[in-house]
Amino acid sequence: MNDVLGTALKAFYFDKNTKDKLVTNSSVSEEDELPLHYLLRSYNDMPALEQKALQLAKGATLDVGCGAGSHALYLQKKGLKVTAIDISEGAIEVAKDRGITSAKVANIYNFKTDEKFDTILVLMNGTGICGKLTNLAEFLKHLTSFLSPKGQILIDSSDIVYMFEDENGDHWIDATQEYYGEVQFWMNYKDQQSETFDWLYVDYNTLQRCAVYNGLECELVQEGEHYDYLAKITKA
Repeated sequence: MNDVLGTALKAFYFDKNTKDKLVTNSSVSEEDELPLHYLLRSYNDMPALEQKALQLAKGATLDVGCGAGSHALYLQKKGLKVTAIDISEGAIEVAKDRGITSAKVANIYNFKTDEKFDTILVLMNGTGICGKLTNLAEFLKHLTSFLSPKGQILIDSSDIVYMFEDENGDHWIDATQEYYGEVQFWMNYKDQQSETFDWLYVDYNTLQRCAVYNGLECELVQEGEHYDYLAKITKA
């Protein structure tokens, strides 16, 4: 895998390289810059939904897609036992240097552990990891396999229906096409380009229906300012 994100993070963190930009591209929007300092943010600089998730986190915690480890670092300083995983080797290298005691390069689908977790964090549009709506049920069931009996999954996403809204407030979505929240992304840093990957934004009602249909409970914890939300999923 071409670790564009990890390369950019290491350059910014270790070499203090602030001039080169990490650019994100998607199938539904124009290219945009992802500020690298944002990936190293402190609690006070996090969006309200992320702060709420960290307030609710308890016990042994698994941080899925941890990036540079900002969430894990905050919880670790609070005294929680945190395991942080990410597919990016560069991101994990940065997370370890920042002080995360248990940071591992791993995809959640091949992550191996005998430990059960009281909290699983899947933040920064965490539903994106499963890629497609057809993968969502399997993704949620797989996450619950790591939960303790009274454990919780704290996951956030956004309803991007607003991107299909016209000036009259009507939404133009082709019902014959795939779910509108299925997006393709790729990243560029200097002369490197990542592989294109699938990412899922899912509206809360769809997430809740999927969870309940698969024997789980789903609670809307908090809504954000721009179609985003935080949900809590538990075993029924």
